[in-house]
Amino acid sequence: MKIFTYILIFIALALIVFNITLLDFDHLTDGNSMIALIGIAAAFCAVFILLIFKTSVQLQEKLNDK
Repeated sequence: MKIFTYILIFIALALIVFNITLLDFDHLTDGNSMIALIGIAAAFCAVFILLIFKTSVQLQEKLNDK
C-alpha cells in the first residue's frame, strides 16, 4: 500500500508539471489554460489527500504498536 501511495503521488506531481506546460500566461482564463488550471488544482488536491492518507496510516500503525 505504501508503494502504491508513492506511485499515485508521483503521478499527481507529473500531472501538475504537464499542466503547467499547457498554460498560456498571457491568457490564463481562456481555453486550454483554464482546463490546465483546473487540472493543476485537482492534482494538488490529490497530493494533499494522499499525504493525509499516508499520515493517517502511519498514526494507525503507531497506535497498533502500543
